[in-house]
Amino acid sequence: MSIYGAMYSGVSGLSAQSNAMGIISDNISNVNTVGYKGSTASFQTMVTQAATKTTYTPGGVGSRPLQGVDLQGLLQGTSNATDLAISGNGMFVVNESANPNVGDDMMFTRAGEFRPDENGDLRNAAGFYLQGWPIDDDGNLPAGQQAIGSVQTVNVSNLNGLPRPTTEMSIGANLPSSQDPTDPAPHHTSTATIFDSLGASHDITFDFTKTAANDWTVRASSPDIDFGGGLGATVNVTNAVFDGTGAPTTDLVQTLTIAGFAPGNGAATGQDVEIDLGGAGEFGGLTNFNSEFTGFTELNQNGLKFGNFTGTTVSEEGVVTAVFDNGRRKDIYQLPIAMFSNFNGLEERSGNAYLQTGESGDFLLTEAGTGGSGTVAPSALEQSTVDLAEEFTRMITTQRAYSASTKVITTSDEMLQELTQAVR
Repeated sequence: MSIYGAMYSGVSGLSAQSNAMGIISDNISNVNTVGYKGSTASFQTMVTQAATKTTYTPGGVGSRPLQGVDLQGLLQGTSNATDLAISGNGMFVVNESANPNVGDDMMFTRAGEFRPDENGDLRNAAGFYLQGWPIDDDGNLPAGQQAIGSVQTVNVSNLNGLPRPTTEMSIGANLPSSQDPTDPAPHHTSTATIFDSLGASHDITFDFTKTAANDWTVRASSPDIDFGGGLGATVNVTNAVFDGTGAPTTDLVQTLTIAGFAPGNGAATGQDVEIDLGGAGEFGGLTNFNSEFTGFTELNQNGLKFGNFTGTTVSEEGVVTAVFDNGRRKDIYQLPIAMFSNFNGLEERSGNAYLQTGESGDFLLTEAGTGGSGTVAPSALEQSTVDLAEEFTRMITTQRAYSASTKVITTSDEMLQELTQAVR
């Protein structure tokens, strides 16, 4: 009977609109949740087969949530280097355990509010641990990058910038062409710093003495280093055939051998330092112009002191780099971006994370910016995709639809009462 059908159709409307209101309430509640993807209610008619072409049998309506996981939220900059967002497609890989074992869920999220915990593991506000490919000392990623076992929790503890002994140095200075070789003190000095194998610094004084026209003797000395005779070389720093350009005539590269250090510092002995004084016809090293000596105009060396960890940086490619106070930088992880053929088929979990399902398809781990994946936005967070104005509008229409469904039920009830009274 159509009256009963109308009543049950109204009941289905109440259920569908209640479901829609639940979705709206969740969206509004998560308007400030980082990386939250709003959902909408999708309504479908439920049709029953009429007995004849002249009668109608009501079916009703059903609803189900429609996820918007593939929608991009606005990116907002922050002052934290480990706040991460993705500009474009893809999701970060996270795990519920810092040391994943069998039974620990590997999940995917856009909520990139990561902070180091007490153990140095990067964990977001929901307690999920960021996963990355470890980078070895040669800068290589692990083999089998598509396997979920190729990733591990990103950890930034116990990092230090190891010292590096100086093996190469380049210096530049102008040696005055007007200098008189017979001057009682025809020399100039300038000091540079090098590092030994323990990261200790040592000052080296370079002495430049003019011995003849265009010829200078370069010597090196240090109060706490024995150079085994030291660097003592006579170099010609001008080229009379290229019209006295002031540039060296030959490549001025000398090797300085450290034979020993002052007792007690424990550094390795026999450390060779290659000193580059300039190339033939180049003006980057020693030159011989008619100008005053002002010290080193160029001074570079590749040694480093011991470095303390000061923080991390993340590139658009997802490379996590440790930064040390000695100037050293070391790539330690690269963050994979998880791609799915159907992001909206993922199963939502508490904590703004998702699980792979048969509907979503298998995950594909890619490097950021490749294979259609987005790039990593460091020091940024993705905001919720919820639009409050839109949600309030939906709330109003949902309330009206719910009220209308109740009216259908009450009107059907009144019609049944009329029918019952007619029988009496």
